[in-house]
Parts: sequence; structure tokens; C-alpha cells
Amino acid sequence: MKQKICVLGLGYIGLPTAAMFASNGYPIIGVDVNEKVVQALNQGEIIIEEPYLDVMVREVVASGKLKAATQPEEADVYIIAVPTPINEDKTADLSYVVSATQSIVPFVKKGDIIILESTSPPNTVENVVVPILEESSLHVREDLYVAHSPERVIPGKILFELVENNRIVGGINEKSALKVKKLYEAFVKGDIYLTDATTAEMCKLMENTYRDVNIALANELSTICEAMGINAWDVRAFSNKHPRVNIHLPGPGVGGHCIAVDPWFIVEKHPHLAQMMTLARLTNDGRPAYVFDKCRQILGTLKHKKVTILGMTYKPDVDDMRESPILELVKLLEEVSGITIALYDPFIHDYKYLEKDVYEACKDSDLVVLGVGHKVFRDIDMAKVYEGMREKHIYDTTNFFNHDALIDIGFDAHLLGKGRR
Repeated sequence: MKQKICVLGLGYIGLPTAAMFASNGYPIIGVDVNEKVVQALNQGEIIIEEPYLDVMVREVVASGKLKAATQPEEADVYIIAVPTPINEDKTADLSYVVSATQSIVPFVKKGDIIILESTSPPNTVENVVVPILEESSLHVREDLYVAHSPERVIPGKILFELVENNRIVGGINEKSALKVKKLYEAFVKGDIYLTDATTAEMCKLMENTYRDVNIALANELSTICEAMGINAWDVRAFSNKHPRVNIHLPGPGVGGHCIAVDPWFIVEKHPHLAQMMTLARLTNDGRPAYVFDKCRQILGTLKHKKVTILGMTYKPDVDDMRESPILELVKLLEEVSGITIALYDPFIHDYKYLEKDVYEACKDSDLVVLGVGHKVFRDIDMAKVYEGMREKHIYDTTNFFNHDALIDIGFDAHLLGKGRR
């Protein structure tokens, strides 16, 4: 008989992980404090969008392998996949990790496996999870197998990447790492590398910090190119012809549950040493304000103007708005006296200023801002958008549109990173 697994947190990581183990024959109890999530899951439904996840969930719920509850119960394996947001001061909020770990203390028994999948600052397993588990009557390092095994997936490809990507397992000791490695081998086809828990935590953070620093470099390049009257997108394309150069994409900012958050977890530990990481974060966090200023420059003034934004999520073709820079841009626009704001995003169904029709969103607009390049935006009839607008300005922050075509229609087309001489 396969081990019973209790997955705490049924979000973008916990639910796919639970479904994946269930589809490989493991009995799963999924735990979430959100009763709507629990009720939906027990009916074989999900409330997040992820390709093929709905099909997998329906199958494993129907087979009885996956059920959900608001409280944990006794199991052989406990996987903690709860959120780790940041506080206002950019320190990690570990309250969900603490609460989840505390909730399983009454149930853990000798031989159980406890895995923290939540992205967390270095030493979270050693300094937070282990001390809480020691509140049980067990000797943690002798009686339990404890490890950190961070996810490495992106929305839109989660199920594929759970299986195919390499994985790191960091144990509080070697036997813990080996035990957890064997568990994930149930479905992971990529290589599984073993290390200690703190190293695994730092690896996850550095993977995203690497990307954040390089995005900041690209964003700084775009600002400089605009000031010089040249096109950053051409500079990037030609520079990347070099065999050892890979300049990242500039844009309106960095969002998502990883890149916009994880570097702060390192900075928190050694703020005086993490100077480049801090500067990269500040650079990328400042992009919505940069876009806002550009909007004001294009129109001369934003007072009593209508601004329409296409795309609200943190990346294309997903419904995930976590840490989206576009939401920060909306907040800045809201501070303008007399402004009218309209939003359109086919992946989002409920938000202030949201219009259900793209042409209605753009009607009487003075400026249309492309914030996220969803593929479906390729089907927008831009000539129809042009006819419905008041002033004919468009600002593309991701190099999504065909700008020659926009100019042929008659738009005053602006591209982030492209200067005008």
C-alpha cells in the first residue's frame, strides 16, 4: 500500500502536486483554509486556470484518490505548499508556514516525512519548521524525515514541468534527503539532486534572483536607449547574436509569486551584502512608475483623460495577477484627478474598471496601453479600436504589436525602449 500524503495549501503549486501524486496511485488529503477551494475540489472542480489540471483533478477525485478538507489528518507524508508573501518592509511573512507546521504536530508519528515546498528564506526549515516539529514527543532528526524541495514550474506548464524538470531535495540529514528523493521518483523524470535544506532554499531563491537581476539590466538598457533615441529591442536582438550573451526582455515591471518576491528573502538575511540584488529589485519595482510617467508625457496631462490598459496578469496567457506590475500602474493612475480608467483582460473575470469587451474598453480612450501580450490580443481589430478612440495614442510596453501596421492605421504609436530622435 502506498503512503498516504497530506498536502497543505491547494494553490498553484499544492493542488497540481496533490493531483500528480494521486494520479500515481497515492491516497491524498488536500488541506486549505479556503472553504470554497475545498468544496470545489470535492466536487472535482478547480478555481484556478491551468492546462489539463481540471481533467486530472476530476479523474483522481472520481477515483477516490484525492479529497479535500479544511483541517489536516493523520498521514505518512506531509507536504507544506502554502504561500510565503512579503510584508510591507520586504521581509518574509512566514505565518502560513508556521500555522501549517503547527497544524500537523498532533498527527506526526515516527517514520513520517515532512516536506516544505513553499519558497522561503534560508534557514526556514532549520530555524522554523524543525523547532515546531520538536514540540511533538518525537526526536525530529532521529524519528522524522524532514526536507525542503522547492518547485521549479511556471503557470501554463505546471503539470509538464513537475514531471520533466530537475529537482533539488535538501534534507536536514542525508537519510531525509534520500527518503524524499525516493518519494518524488514516483513521477519526476528529471534528475533529483541531494543537498542540505538551507542550500536548497538558497538555490530556489537564486534561480529567480538571477532572472530578476538580468531583467533589471534589460530594463535599464531600455531606459538608456530611449534617452539616446535608439531602439533597445534592436540592441537586444543584435547583442544576443553573440554566442555567450542573453539579454532578457524589458517591460513594465516584474510580477508573479517568485521573481518579484524571492530576492527580498536573500536581502532580508544580509541587506548590506546583497547590494546588486537590492538595486535590481528597486529597478524592477520602479517600472510601473516609469510607465506612468511615459503615459503622462504622451498625453501631456492625464487629468480628465481616459486610459485603457490591455492585460492585467503578471505574464501572458495566465489568470495569475500576483504581484502584477500592471496593478501598481492602475494604483498610480487612480491618483490622477478626473481620470477615467478602463481595463480589459480575457483571463480576468472580476476586477474594478474591468470591461468585458475590448472595443468597449477602448471606446473614447485617449491612450491604450498594452500591459501584457496575451496571444488572443493578436485577434483584436486595431482599426476598429482606432475608430472608437478619442485621441489616437497607443503605448506598447512589451513589443507585442506590429508597429508599422499601427502607424499605417494612423496611431501615434509608442514602444517602451524605443527612443525618438
